[in-house]
Amino acid sequence: MMITRKPQMNGFTLLEVMIVVAIIGILAAIAYPSYDEYVKRGNRAEGMAQLNDIAARQERYYSQTHTYVTASSDLDKLGLKVDSGTVSSATGKYAVTVAKVDDDGGYTLTATQNFGDTKCGNLTLNALGEKGRSGSDRSVNDCWR
Repeated sequence: MMITRKPQMNGFTLLEVMIVVAIIGILAAIAYPSYDEYVKRGNRAEGMAQLNDIAARQERYYSQTHTYVTASSDLDKLGLKVDSGTVSSATGKYAVTVAKVDDDGGYTLTATQNFGDTKCGNLTLNALGEKGRSGSDRSVNDCWR
């Protein structure tokens, strides 16, 4: 009696491949929003650093002249490169302007973002050290962490 063996098949069935694709899709749907928020938080760090640097320059300027720079076109007095009335951050994700607003202690710096951060929007910092944001989906503390 002769025993015949069926040839052994190697590979995956269509059902197994579909399950793997579905699992990868679910993981990607969960991971991408977290990654996107992580990138935006990193970009916000650049804007916060720029605002804090300009605020320190404002205080040095004030100690020498007893006035703050309150016009964006005069930001070059702080040793900054001004282009079209704004100071760009290192990678260009923010454009910083300065203005005088009531009860701001002397100046208000505004970092206008250009990378689609709608939850926090633009960041602000005034002479009193009060931090702000233009978006309404997150608290100031969440945007400034």
